[in-house]
Amino acid sequence: MADDATPGDELTVDELAARAQMTVRNVRAYASRGLIDAPRLAGRTGYYNREHLQRLQLIRQLLERGFTLAAIEKALQGTPHSVAGHTLDLMTIIDQSDDGDAEIMAREDLAALAGVERDDALIESMVGLGLVEKLEGDRVRLVEPAVVRAGAAAVTMGLAPETVIGLFPILQTHLRTIADSFVREVVAELIQPFVDAGFPEDEWERIIGLVDGLLPIASQVTLGIFRSQFRQSIDAEVGEQITGLAARAPSAEPPSP
Repeated sequence: MADDATPGDELTVDELAARAQMTVRNVRAYASRGLIDAPRLAGRTGYYNREHLQRLQLIRQLLERGFTLAAIEKALQGTPHSVAGHTLDLMTIIDQSDDGDAEIMAREDLAALAGVERDDALIESMVGLGLVEKLEGDRVRLVEPAVVRAGAAAVTMGLAPETVIGLFPILQTHLRTIADSFVREVVAELIQPFVDAGFPEDEWERIIGLVDGLLPIASQVTLGIFRSQFRQSIDAEVGEQITGLAARAPSAEPPSP
């Protein structure tokens, strides 16, 4: 779970804002828009519970993902309050990386991974692709450590760093197309019926397990297909090279009578 509150916890508005990593002003603003329920009043003090916290955490995560507050407000209208906690669970699963957390290192160490001299222009290219983030001083954060390390390994094999970086957008574009197609089919066949049914509480565990199980399946299928296509591409290239060599070879002279 994203929150650390137990179901019986009650929080003041200051405590709620701190747990949700928001300002008190924002909490009050979201409450005035009806995005969270009114607190339980004891005298002049309002007390909030776990559902309030989960709702605010969901709003914050959606805002960080680029959704507008108007879109979030429309999406949350009429949804059961339990949806917030379950959606946070789903986001946690989606955000989990099999490659570990982002890594922080000096620029020289990043260059050393590939066995090349430091080149800030190349690092800027990687920043533009979302592979690394610049930090204070000479440090960078590897946002996609596995991708960066794989690219560095390719450079150590002899490929130019510019070539490896140039291949990333191509891979990203085609893999996004695959991912979009896969997700559309999953949503249409497995998720949409659950949404149309009004997010039944007894179905959430199955949906969360479904998403958790589909991630490795999708990864394995994609990798398997890529390996197959990669082998076929190598075979085709080898064939072309052999054909080219045969065409350039001098023809054999006929034997002397």
